Amino acid sequence: MNAPYAGAPPPPGTAVRDTARDRVGIVMGHEGPHLQLRPLSGGREWDAEPGQVQPLTPAELLHARLAEVNERSRFRPG
Repeated sequence: MNAPYAGAPPPPGTAVRDTARDRVGIVMGHEGPHLQLRPLSGGREWDAEPGQVQPLTPAELLHARLAEVNERSRFRPG
Protein backbone atom coordinates (compact mmCIF):
# COMPACT_ATOMS: atom_id res chain seq x y z
CA MET A 1 0.00 0.00 0.00
CA ASN A 2 1.22 3.48 -0.83
CA ALA A 3 1.83 6.35 1.58
CA PRO A 4 -0.58 9.30 1.70
CA TYR A 5 0.24 12.35 -0.38
CA ALA A 6 2.61 14.81 1.23
CA GLY A 7 2.89 18.34 -0.06
CA ALA A 8 0.95 19.13 -3.23
CA PRO A 9 -2.40 17.35 -3.61
CA PRO A 10 -2.86 14.89 -6.49
CA PRO A 11 -3.96 16.43 -9.79
CA PRO A 12 -7.40 15.85 -11.34
CA GLY A 13 -7.65 12.47 -13.05
CA THR A 14 -5.53 10.66 -10.46
CA ALA A 15 -6.94 7.41 -9.04
CA VAL A 16 -6.69 7.36 -5.25
CA ARG A 17 -7.94 5.50 -2.17
CA ASP A 18 -9.71 7.57 0.48
CA THR A 19 -8.40 5.82 3.58
CA ALA A 20 -10.94 7.52 5.88
CA ARG A 21 -13.84 5.93 3.96
CA ASP A 22 -11.98 2.98 2.40
CA ARG A 23 -13.27 4.02 -1.04
CA VAL A 24 -11.51 4.35 -4.37
CA GLY A 25 -12.12 7.36 -6.59
CA ILE A 26 -10.81 9.70 -9.23
CA VAL A 27 -9.73 13.19 -8.21
CA MET A 28 -12.12 15.62 -9.91
CA GLY A 29 -10.79 18.83 -8.38
CA HIS A 30 -10.00 20.78 -5.25
CA GLU A 31 -12.37 22.89 -3.17
CA GLY A 32 -10.64 24.78 -0.38
CA PRO A 33 -8.67 22.28 1.69
CA HIS A 34 -10.60 19.26 0.34
CA LEU A 35 -10.36 17.04 -2.72
CA GLN A 36 -13.47 16.11 -4.66
CA LEU A 37 -13.44 12.41 -5.53
CA ARG A 38 -15.84 10.51 -7.77
CA PRO A 39 -16.29 6.72 -7.93
CA LEU A 40 -14.42 5.04 -10.80
CA SER A 41 -17.66 4.21 -12.61
CA GLY A 42 -19.16 7.67 -12.03
CA GLY A 43 -21.66 8.84 -9.49
CA ARG A 44 -21.86 11.33 -6.68
CA GLU A 45 -18.68 13.10 -5.64
CA TRP A 46 -17.50 13.23 -2.05
CA ASP A 47 -14.96 15.37 -0.21
CA ALA A 48 -11.73 13.89 1.11
CA GLU A 49 -8.84 15.24 3.12
CA PRO A 50 -5.64 15.32 1.02
CA GLY A 51 -3.68 13.73 3.88
CA GLN A 52 -6.05 10.75 3.88
CA VAL A 53 -5.73 9.73 0.23
CA GLN A 54 -3.18 7.37 -1.24
CA PRO A 55 -2.27 6.95 -4.90
CA LEU A 56 -3.23 3.62 -6.44
CA THR A 57 -0.68 1.41 -8.11
CA PRO A 58 -1.66 0.13 -11.58
CA ALA A 59 -2.43 -3.27 -10.02
CA GLU A 60 -4.66 -1.69 -7.32
CA LEU A 61 -6.52 0.33 -9.97
CA LEU A 62 -7.10 -2.78 -12.07
CA HIS A 63 -8.34 -4.67 -9.01
CA ALA A 64 -10.75 -1.84 -8.10
CA ARG A 65 -12.12 -1.62 -11.66
CA LEU A 66 -12.64 -5.40 -11.83
CA ALA A 67 -14.43 -5.35 -8.47
CA GLU A 68 -16.85 -2.70 -9.79
CA VAL A 69 -17.53 -4.69 -12.97
CA ASN A 70 -18.15 -7.84 -10.94
CA GLU A 71 -20.49 -5.98 -8.57
CA ARG A 72 -22.53 -4.57 -11.46
CA SER A 73 -22.80 -7.99 -13.12
CA ARG A 74 -24.32 -9.54 -9.96
CA PHE A 75 -27.26 -7.14 -9.96
CA ARG A 76 -28.08 -7.18 -13.65
CA PRO A 77 -31.84 -7.42 -14.19
CA GLY A 78 -32.91 -10.31 -16.32
